Amino acid sequence: MSDNSQIVQDIGKWEWSEMWKKEDWWAVWLGFVILVAGMILYFPHTGAIKTKIDEAAAKYEKAANRTTAIKTVAWYKLKDAKAKAKAKNVPAGKFMSKLTKKPAKWTTNPLDAFFMGSEKSKARKAKAQAKYDSVKEKTDSLLAAALASEQLAEAAEFSDEKLNANAKGAIMVWRNAKLLSGKAKKKLKGAKSYNLIGNFILLGIFLAVFFGIGIVFMGQSFTRFVIGFAFVFFIALITYAAASQATMKHFGVGYAAWAISIGLLISNTVGTPEWVKPAVQTEYYIKTGLILLGAKILFEKIMTIGTAGIFVAWVVTPVVWLVTYWFGQKIVKIPSKRLNATICSDMSVCGVSAAVATASACRAKKEELTLAVGLSMIFTSIMMILMPAIIHNFFPEDKILVLGGAWMGGTIDATGAVVAAGAFLGETAMNVAATIKMIQNVLIGVMAFFVALYFTTKVEAAETGHKVGLIEIWYRFPKFVLGFIAASLIFSFAYSMFNNQVPGLGSSMIDQGVIKGMSDLFRGWFFCLSFVSIGLATNFKELKEHFKGGKPLILYVCGQSFNLIMTLVMAYIMFYLVFPKLTASI
Repeated sequence: MSDNSQIVQDIGKWEWSEMWKKEDWWAVWLGFVILVAGMILYFPHTGAIKTKIDEAAAKYEKAANRTTAIKTVAWYKLKDAKAKAKAKNVPAGKFMSKLTKKPAKWTTNPLDAFFMGSEKSKARKAKAQAKYDSVKEKTDSLLAAALASEQLAEAAEFSDEKLNANAKGAIMVWRNAKLLSGKAKKKLKGAKSYNLIGNFILLGIFLAVFFGIGIVFMGQSFTRFVIGFAFVFFIALITYAAASQATMKHFGVGYAAWAISIGLLISNTVGTPEWVKPAVQTEYYIKTGLILLGAKILFEKIMTIGTAGIFVAWVVTPVVWLVTYWFGQKIVKIPSKRLNATICSDMSVCGVSAAVATASACRAKKEELTLAVGLSMIFTSIMMILMPAIIHNFFPEDKILVLGGAWMGGTIDATGAVVAAGAFLGETAMNVAATIKMIQNVLIGVMAFFVALYFTTKVEAAETGHKVGLIEIWYRFPKFVLGFIAASLIFSFAYSMFNNQVPGLGSSMIDQGVIKGMSDLFRGWFFCLSFVSIGLATNFKELKEHFKGGKPLILYVCGQSFNLIMTLVMAYIMFYLVFPKLTASI
């Protein structure tokens, strides 16, 4: 048999065995089970959702589609009316939301995270109602002011730049107030009595079986996994409850920081029990979640920001990664190239998701991944609070929304933190920040590929003295990234297909259906289970070895500082010098 035919035969044998025995592939299969279930759940309701969009268009479209120099109140009302047509609002979607619900927000009594009686509910509802009434009254007043400013601009046939600017400003003030009104209305709806304990038991059983199926095929004990999973899931519940405390939510201390901290506390005091360890499956959980994240990256939505956003995300990010990696090796002299690469991806791309993909591609140690993730959590919380304040106080008023949103989207690591930080500045900043982060997330797979290529052909070749063939690169490449890319392509195509039928239908069926009504609901739990596992599997003694001299902290701070400067400069150039018309239309 020739060498070439032997290689082909080996590849064939590897594919058929690995695809049901390795966690990368099981992450793909389980991720697509969730996504396909979402399609089965929501796609049959396409006709009803289309009717709602058509009704909204019939009510507002004539006024919204007038040729004007600004986006009118009617334009925004049409947008809002279409946005209310959400596939996830069907009864099956409400059931999924209830099944995957996280512990509720609480202030002084942690038991409120799990259940609340009717008496306390009445008091909370009265308070929420008063708050909503106050905010709603202010929003209605601002709407009237916006309409008055718009009418003045319309009387001048939208040819007076000063009147147009006044109208646009008044409309944006109304929109930002409406955002707050929406949050107050959400709190009012959530003030009713509840008991979530039964939901959590049902969800825990489902997730144990869901992940347990893959565990069996990977040659491990289902029984031992399920027993250990009960403990991991319980810690995840405690984690979400801690993160839902009012003060913690205000300062942006999210579930990821709590999950890692509680896990570390257990593993470094009493120690992680042996019976729990079969369920400490860090990469299995998070890789499955990353497949779901791939479905969230919709290329048609990315194009709303256009070339300007692509330059900010796809030019800055690789440059920051390369410069920071060089800085870590040559200047800071990080002992481990794998730790250096993981921190660079964590800091420059999108936090934990990129760190996991990179750690898998270069075979970083679990302590190195934990260290990178820990740094990300700390700086994400700090930047989420500080950046909106800096932008609000130091940016020119006409640059706050777009430039500020782009700056935060390109530098704050976690997607959730990006959205929260953007909301501090208003609706436009939130949308720009989220879209820039979405564009940046595309690089997770690209980065993983090039890291795998570099470490197999350069780093490990130098370490072992042996050249590495192409087949070894394929072995090393994290296969879940293929699922991540496939999910993005499939749902981007579906999003465009629906929008070709009726503008806005893609958002209703994909973004507000399969994604937010299914994949996002489970992705949060998968990530939380992974962060708990990171903590439970990590020992401070092992971390101490990698933290000598504070080099990882120095690397992160210097890299993030460079990232902040370069992203701000690139965002200004792209949005205000190269594509000013795009910026004016946002």
